[in-house]
Amino acid sequence: MLPPIPVLADYGISPTHGFLPEVLPLTRLPDPYYNKWEAIAANLQALILSKRLRGVIDRLPVLSTIGLEHDAEWRRAYSLLSFMAHGYIWGGDSPSDRLPPSIAVPLLKVSEYLEVPPVATYASLCLWNFKPLFMDEDIDNLENLATLNTFTGALDESWFYLVSVAMEARGAPIIPLMLTAIAAARHNDVPTVTRCLSTFAERVDDLTTLLQRMHESCDPTIFYNRIRPFLAGSKNMAEAGLPNGVIYEDGSGTETYRQYSGGSNAQSSLIQFLDIVLGIEHRPTGEKGPQLHRSDSFLERERGRAPAPKHNFIMEMRKYMPGPHARFLGDVQAVANIRDFVEDHSDNRPLCIAYDACLSMLRNLRDKHIAIVTRYIVLPSKEVRARSRSPEATRRRLNLATASRQPQGIAYEAPRDAKKKGDLKGTGGTALISFLKQARDETGEPAVEEWTRRFMSRVIRTEGQNDFFLGKPDEGAGLQVQKEEVEVAGLAGSWTMDDDVGGICSY
Repeated sequence: MLPPIPVLADYGISPTHGFLPEVLPLTRLPDPYYNKWEAIAANLQALILSKRLRGVIDRLPVLSTIGLEHDAEWRRAYSLLSFMAHGYIWGGDSPSDRLPPSIAVPLLKVSEYLEVPPVATYASLCLWNFKPLFMDEDIDNLENLATLNTFTGALDESWFYLVSVAMEARGAPIIPLMLTAIAAARHNDVPTVTRCLSTFAERVDDLTTLLQRMHESCDPTIFYNRIRPFLAGSKNMAEAGLPNGVIYEDGSGTETYRQYSGGSNAQSSLIQFLDIVLGIEHRPTGEKGPQLHRSDSFLERERGRAPAPKHNFIMEMRKYMPGPHARFLGDVQAVANIRDFVEDHSDNRPLCIAYDACLSMLRNLRDKHIAIVTRYIVLPSKEVRARSRSPEATRRRLNLATASRQPQGIAYEAPRDAKKKGDLKGTGGTALISFLKQARDETGEPAVEEWTRRFMSRVIRTEGQNDFFLGKPDEGAGLQVQKEEVEVAGLAGSWTMDDDVGGICSY
């Protein structure tokens, strides 16, 4: 018997808002008992700037979570506490490897209730950290959104979070749509599946349009130097001054160091849902897939696919999602049937074209994501490394802001087999440019039509114009390299999508 198709309400997922809360995030906890938390969050930027945050938090009493009633209040508390925690850790001249009980005790309890780690995650930074400016307007409109909490008070930081919020809202209708497609596939309803896939492709194209608006109000230099440092986790942070992680002082007397990854777009349940419903399989970074000898007839493809690995980076990031959302993805994975359905109806050209269009749109989204990572992370890190060779740079004090700019700093740690190549790790603990490129390439693997497979397997090389950021062909690409001339001008200068240096899909 087939497992039942998940019901969104069972996981707290909205058919209109998707993984954003059905009840809008609270702008303030209603119980005056928590006014001290609210006061610190409201003055977070000033306290960080004046370096008084740690002293204020050290004097803060340990507040009980007993006054938190509805889920919206628990989510507000989690967002407040995670912002205060990261401000405390990274807001001084050097990072703190301890969180005092006033933050650690309630943060651990709130995290346990919400089934999330006690660290700033995609949920606390984006999903539960926004408000509409006008209640009668849609929340997938960037011009109608504002953040509730930030570390810097900068427009750039707010915009960085809000682009993700708008994408979550714009992509929300895809969730019930594709559950309908799964049900239709069970009943061999080809027209319904085709219609759902066509709408899916249009929605993903909308997501790409939103993502490309990042540059409008988020400057790469401000993001890299001022915003990104506060968003790090405590994992792989030896070069930044946290060799062991962070101790959460819970009063037990048996505390040990904890290590958590920083926030990552891979923690977006929506993005993982898109892969799952299309049957896209991702392998650990660097692992090549089986080489299938495809013929013109799709029915002759090998059907014995091995299940996707259970312990790769993508699966690791599910631990940083709200518990019900992560369970939803697992349950959808158990019923996902669209890829097999399309394979079984490979003679239905409209269906196959609609499916391939979905893959193409999703691959395009990943291309644009790589471009943003390059502009916001790779190029600024190159500029900083170039400046770090000066004698003056060696006299700088070691703190998060400086350590994060080193090749093995806060968001980067080179794997042993990649240090010579410059393939650097991100906060999630993986080489993220390589990860992003591989994820993009894997997106096109299930394509049905031969022309689609050829189109999505082409090698695109983007070259900088009149500068030294010249693209290099991928290893094994051969002599025939298709070039797509793209010049991107801006504050970060020209850049190349095929730069194989570092990167981060996280904050």
